[in-house]
Amino acid sequence: MKPASGDNQQQSYLANGYLFPLPALSTQEANAARRVVEAFETEQGSKISKKHRHKPHLLMPVLNDIIRSSKVLDAVENIIGPNILCWESVLFIKEPGDQAFVSWHQDATYWGLEPFEVVTAWIALSPSNKASGCMRVIPASHIGELTPHVDTFAPNNMLSRGQELAVSVDETHAVDIELAPGQMSLHDVKIVHGSEPNQSDDRRMGFAVRYIPTHVQQVAAQGDSAMLVRGVDRHQFFRSDPAPTQDFSAAAMAAHEEAYLNRMKIMMRQ
Repeated sequence: MKPASGDNQQQSYLANGYLFPLPALSTQEANAARRVVEAFETEQGSKISKKHRHKPHLLMPVLNDIIRSSKVLDAVENIIGPNILCWESVLFIKEPGDQAFVSWHQDATYWGLEPFEVVTAWIALSPSNKASGCMRVIPASHIGELTPHVDTFAPNNMLSRGQELAVSVDETHAVDIELAPGQMSLHDVKIVHGSEPNQSDDRRMGFAVRYIPTHVQQVAAQGDSAMLVRGVDRHQFFRSDPAPTQDFSAAAMAAHEEAYLNRMKIMMRQ
């Protein structure tokens, strides 16, 4: 699928709630980022933890560089304007042949951000296709009110609460967001989306970056944080996240721990 260009991209995004494929990184840059993550796993002797998959741009300079990439930010600016905060990032990793999945859901349900002017750049660090369990979206499902959700806390669900729509989804309308390493998609915070298990022989690794304009506020709790990545922040609604200078340095780990605990209080609130 080839996306429209210029103003047509914005119109397509507003109408459908998603846009893909877009260039974000070179194949070499995507591979380099993957190598950094996997080198840390090798050093630790285990897969990267759920905690360190949240906001990893506070731990690894290579990921901090990606959230500031001009190709990424130019596309995001076309949707939400020139003053941009990175509110969150997540490494979504599905091992080959495991049963990890993402249930049909809308991101806005538990994030506490208002207004709902949030765009996610989902950047492929490995092939993301039907076999590997790529993201799937329901076109135009971002229009209108949020749909009720239920918490399942299902063990194989990659979402924090195992949240899923409380109504059935007509999957005949689903679009598979297939991406090569270095490509990205953009999707709206209210679009219905999910993904299936990875049935390929390679890991499916994606880096999802949540961007907001600086006038968006956290209304669910105090103490939330974000990082200014373009423009100016005249509102100062969020504490400023520090950029890492070394992979998993003591300072980076401490800053990440504080940001992670504050974020989990928001995500897991009753």
